[in-house]
Amino acid sequence: MKAYVYGPEGARISDVAQPKPKGAQVLVRVRACGLNRADTGMRKGHAHGAAGGVGTVLGMEWAGEVAELGPDAKGVKVGDRIMGSGGAAFAEYTLADHGRLFHAPSNMNFEEAATLPVALATMHNAVVTVGGLQPGQSVLIQGASSGVGLMAMQIARLKGAKLVIGSSTDAYRRGRLKEYGADLAVDSSDPKWVDQVLAATNGEGVDLIVDQVSGKVASQNLAATKVLGRIVNVGRLGGTHADFNFDLHAARRIDHVGVTFRTRTIEEVRAIFAEVHKDIWGAVESRKLQLPIDKVFAFDDIDQAFAHMEANKHLGKIVVTV
Repeated sequence: MKAYVYGPEGARISDVAQPKPKGAQVLVRVRACGLNRADTGMRKGHAHGAAGGVGTVLGMEWAGEVAELGPDAKGVKVGDRIMGSGGAAFAEYTLADHGRLFHAPSNMNFEEAATLPVALATMHNAVVTVGGLQPGQSVLIQGASSGVGLMAMQIARLKGAKLVIGSSTDAYRRGRLKEYGADLAVDSSDPKWVDQVLAATNGEGVDLIVDQVSGKVASQNLAATKVLGRIVNVGRLGGTHADFNFDLHAARRIDHVGVTFRTRTIEEVRAIFAEVHKDIWGAVESRKLQLPIDKVFAFDDIDQAFAHMEANKHLGKIVVTV
């Protein structure tokens, strides 16, 4: 089968053996894949958790059809239209754990379905389960113009947030954040953004920040969070190291939590997918929660898809069809 593989000379489409499902695995005939920021690093040979390196089939998000079941797989049957996340997505066939997938709604095509699994699982966990957002509270999403950021704002709005703030350093994308749930859009590269957040919250700061940026905004986030507020760190687009104002963190008594799928067990991931289905799946099926597709590329043009992502001018998801 064809797959997009990282090798000694970089990533390229290669012929590899079709995998065979074992245990609770499902073999998926992939029809479309969503690109994610982590894919760009793995394409350059960087590890993502335990995955990566020479011989790695890249990709982590897909939609397609069940082709075969492992002996312990439950909840799906051959022919079902499904979407999910996991390694080796950029291929004609991939393996998925039966607890790490969703049935694709009948009103979505494969391209649309491939945009959702990572964003839904990541941001329901960050905003609701870990972030503890309650109706009437305020939230700031750092890096809101990414696919997962757009989903975070929509989930916050769905769960009853009274004020949703999104950040983007790009003027065009910042101008479109209100289409996806933002009441206020700020530029996190402008030192005055904290003042804007405080002005919008009567000087108190927000109840919750979901931070995909970190780096230089880490201490600014503390100043923009209210006393006894919460910060959930899900990314590091702004860098992995920065100054941190420990005194301000203590003074505001902020609950600061880091989350990632890279160190979670399969049991933890299954629980996250189950919670998404239990809590917000109706909003997915009704298309209340959805993501824009910026551009669709054919599998043979996957390098162009990555170039488009690295140009950093897109809004929403980049999709590759297989």
